[in-house]
Amino acid sequence: MRSKYLYPRSLAAFLFIAAFAALSFGQAPGERTRSDAPTKPRPKITASKDDSLRSIPSRAAFDSLARVYQQGTPYALPHVMFVIDRLAKNKIYFINSQRYRFHKDFLLATYLVPRGADIFQPIYIDKGRRFMVGTIAWQEPVQKFTWELWEGDMATSELIKLADDTINAAFYTHVSFKPNSERQTSASADLGIERVSQDELNRNQVYLALNTGSAVGRIHIIDKLDDTVEIGDNEILILRELPQSLPPVRGIIVAKPSSPLSHVNILAHGWGIPNIYIKDADKLFRGLNTYWMKLDARSSDYTLERVTSSEDIPNPPDDQVPPVNLTTTKLAPLAAMRKRDSISYGSKAANLGEMLNKKVPGVTIPDGFGIPFHWYDKFMQDNGFDDVILKLTDNNDFVHNPRVRRQKLAEFRQTIIAGKFDEALKKEILERWHTQLGGKPVFVRSSSNSEDLPNFSGAGLYSSVANVIDDESLVTAVKKVWASLWNFDAYEARVRNYVSQTDVYMSALVQIGINMKKGGVMITKDPFNTRARNVVYISAVCGHNSKVVDNAGIPEQLLYSAAANSVTVKTLSQQQSALEFDEKGDLRPTRETCAGPDQRVLTNAEARALAKAALAIKKAFGGSVAQDIEWGIIDRKIFIVQSRPYIDKK
Repeated sequence: MRSKYLYPRSLAAFLFIAAFAALSFGQAPGERTRSDAPTKPRPKITASKDDSLRSIPSRAAFDSLARVYQQGTPYALPHVMFVIDRLAKNKIYFINSQRYRFHKDFLLATYLVPRGADIFQPIYIDKGRRFMVGTIAWQEPVQKFTWELWEGDMATSELIKLADDTINAAFYTHVSFKPNSERQTSASADLGIERVSQDELNRNQVYLALNTGSAVGRIHIIDKLDDTVEIGDNEILILRELPQSLPPVRGIIVAKPSSPLSHVNILAHGWGIPNIYIKDADKLFRGLNTYWMKLDARSSDYTLERVTSSEDIPNPPDDQVPPVNLTTTKLAPLAAMRKRDSISYGSKAANLGEMLNKKVPGVTIPDGFGIPFHWYDKFMQDNGFDDVILKLTDNNDFVHNPRVRRQKLAEFRQTIIAGKFDEALKKEILERWHTQLGGKPVFVRSSSNSEDLPNFSGAGLYSSVANVIDDESLVTAVKKVWASLWNFDAYEARVRNYVSQTDVYMSALVQIGINMKKGGVMITKDPFNTRARNVVYISAVCGHNSKVVDNAGIPEQLLYSAAANSVTVKTLSQQQSALEFDEKGDLRPTRETCAGPDQRVLTNAEARALAKAALAIKKAFGGSVAQDIEWGIIDRKIFIVQSRPYIDKK
């Protein structure tokens, strides 16, 4: 079933012929501050081969790194991203912005931050942040270079002054600060630095093409964007205020002057959609709200016309129906499974079974057994929970209000956990735990049939339960895993990727827990350099690998090259604690770490052993698909707890 908030039930409202049909709006003559005359062509500049430069000694050096919006027009905006590393004595990187789309891409590719780390809070919000990130641009209307921060950046006055001093010390000519929010304007007011406002750049302007293009979509005027506002991917948004982020949409119109270097406009470029500023657009087009329109955004003007034929309205993609086999009822040990059994037991268990049967050298697979999708389906039907889902997806508030949806899904998960469990299944689970696994502490791991679909990874969307040690906790853990199918983020991800919500199921893997002394993840490719071949990226921490980047510090990051049999250290461990089991069996951070005086977590021998195991696992799955592997080490013995296809989530 497709979520109804993305596509209206009827086109009747949008096909009504009204006074607004075929409206066309343009810019009033004489109201632009930018010249319509062709810009003087600059000499051709050779693009830099470097990832970044430490200084900009000339305009030619700037141009060699610069990405240009609206190239060849009077609105051309050459710009270069920068990163200042405060931990490295305010070292500045002027980023090759033709190569990297976002700051995070550069930070990840140069291993300045670890894969999987939270980049938002420590870079844009924290006062004691390590990095300052922003963009430098040549502003043709005022004939000046400016530097700016993302509009949501909470930089203090001290950080703004530091950035201004650092940039100007490394740039061949003066660079002025351009505030992008009232907060940034206030924070920089008394610093004595030269500033250029967006108003100066857009004074008297009623139209500006931030990103040109064409789109057909439903007009959605948003006066205030909060967690009650639903945004469909078939919409052309009209925004009164610039949001911190957006899901993919068809087009964007902002009603107040906006920087072409805003995060939203960078997203628009990546999506290939029109993004324009029209003065007071929210008032001008109020009567068009919810109507289907065609937007053509050009450099100097635009048209916005009513769509009056259903044939001109693009159809949504068909829902993906994940494969599943609900006829398998047997609880099966990992040794009895192969990759093909993923449609019955989920990919986690099936992939581990494949590795066991392929006898992958150098690794140990902790024993476990799978509870197939059949039992989740039976549980949901026996308790009437299938009907609950149908009612929720037909409820207007649930469908159209994210806040309500989040609350209802949380309540639904608690209802599932309290649901009546099949007594025969309970007896079989406990018997297999005590016999096959010897009653040892286990992890109950989630595995949905909607994971690892083409271009969609379910990694991190569902919940597992760690270190279960008694009968009742084991049964509750299975229900918690089942309930996690309805995590808010999982539900939203399926909607955005057109995965049918009534065709998803959850299996559970009951597996002996490993009290890792060292752990982490590894990928059989360099996720930050697509040109590298036959390499393995390894991220390692002391203690358990659960939530690798939550081990209070940057993990060790290594790159192994099979061709040279070499281990390259990309970052040393900066862990201040490690996750270990306490006396109650819960994972807790401790003050002890395994890193030596050199801050190394793994020896080179351990890194090579891990990498060779990873390449053997990749070979076991055909050799053509990169694998994302979770591992742990105890007494030099390598344990593998998961391997799945690596899908790069942008």
